[in-house]
Amino acid sequence: MKENLFKLIPSVDVILKSIEKEFRDLPRSFLKEKINMFLDGLRQDIREERITREHDLKLRIEKRYILDFLKKATRPKYRRVINGTGVVVHTNLGRSIMCPDAIEAVVYGCSHYTNLEFSLDTGKRGSRYSLVEDLLLELTGAEGALVVNNNAGAVLLVLSTLAKGKEVIVSRGELIEIGGSFRIPDVMASSGAVLKEVGATNRTHVYDYERAINPETAALFKAHTSNFRIIGFHKEVSLKELVELGNRYDLPVIEDLGSGNLINFQGNLDINEPTVQDRIKKGASVVSFSGDKLLGGPQAGIIVGKREYIEKIKKNPLNRALRIDKMTLAALEATLRLYKDPEIAKERIPTLKMILMPIRTIQNRARSLAMKLKKEVGDIYNVSIKRGNSRVGGGASPEKDLPTYLVKLVPLFCKNVEDLRNALLNTDPPMVGIIEEDSFFLDVRTLLKQDLSIIPSVLKQAYNFISKN
Repeated sequence: MKENLFKLIPSVDVILKSIEKEFRDLPRSFLKEKINMFLDGLRQDIREERITREHDLKLRIEKRYILDFLKKATRPKYRRVINGTGVVVHTNLGRSIMCPDAIEAVVYGCSHYTNLEFSLDTGKRGSRYSLVEDLLLELTGAEGALVVNNNAGAVLLVLSTLAKGKEVIVSRGELIEIGGSFRIPDVMASSGAVLKEVGATNRTHVYDYERAINPETAALFKAHTSNFRIIGFHKEVSLKELVELGNRYDLPVIEDLGSGNLINFQGNLDINEPTVQDRIKKGASVVSFSGDKLLGGPQAGIIVGKREYIEKIKKNPLNRALRIDKMTLAALEATLRLYKDPEIAKERIPTLKMILMPIRTIQNRARSLAMKLKKEVGDIYNVSIKRGNSRVGGGASPEKDLPTYLVKLVPLFCKNVEDLRNALLNTDPPMVGIIEEDSFFLDVRTLLKQDLSIIPSVLKQAYNFISKN
């Protein structure tokens, strides 16, 4: 019986001919590889007696089943995901969504030859950094600026330039680890700087820094604690105090600001995130921060500060290994230009718009989505709304909740909500949300306008996935 079933399996060329119109844009060799995967699966099912009848095999080789398999097997690994978690800067889901201006700039810059390293004033070789340096100086008040591929690279480059082989003094309470096991002490060690810890985990004083200063000291270092806060019996040295100490001993003060921020949120949401402008104004010698978190742009490590230090950093040979590409440069310039008018930035940069979204707008979106879902999938899901809390994410304001509204989904076709979560990872596009109280929730704050129209289809796909399995 098995031998007869094996003989009924169609050849690669037969299948290829039947589906080539639907996949005409894919390389033929790639398509053949995936067809072979499909056929290998059939053979394995026959060997292990999951297919035992000719009728079952004929069902499995119908065109609709083959197309379904190939669509899943040939889709890109890097995919769109619907974010219903309420975490605006979600580090696992690609961080900030770039604004239309940045996306247009990337497409334009990649579709033409450009002046990436060509001066239109002299007709000779130019510097790619000059294309965004003036904007950064204007927006931050710094004397010099440089951009590298990410903030970890920025910290590495700064320390390698200003403190290689020398000591850098930092508070124990600021020796943080953020996502991806990125640890400040490890970056310091990689840069060649020698870490000098002072103070206690919860309390550090100016005199702790001063006592540690010696002829081997190259810099004083301050790190934004990003994704955690110490509360209660706690004391940290302010940047102002550190700058005063650095001035007395002629030492630069370096600050890793983490997420970075050019907008004062305190008037809107009482989010106490320091701005880059404030750190420069308070006298920091060098400040580094990310471009793809609170700033809302592409992945980048931005370094701003006093001219004497920035010029040294630019000359470090490591700078070439960490430099940004033309796509990052195009997106960053377009994003920074919006910050010339903060009100326009708040409206056009998705990260800022989501964080500042009025609660009434969120409530209306939740009601609208709930009504749509009740109409289209109300027979398989119990749908309602409730209040909840969003998060800024990206290591910013971990203690600050953003009031929001959630759409609550209780599946009527399965008892375990984890089964729904897993099914939603297999939909097209996949969708992630929040699991609480044996229910699945979608925070509408982080749902994009184009997401809202396809969520019913995604929920139906999840139902079909669970029903089949």
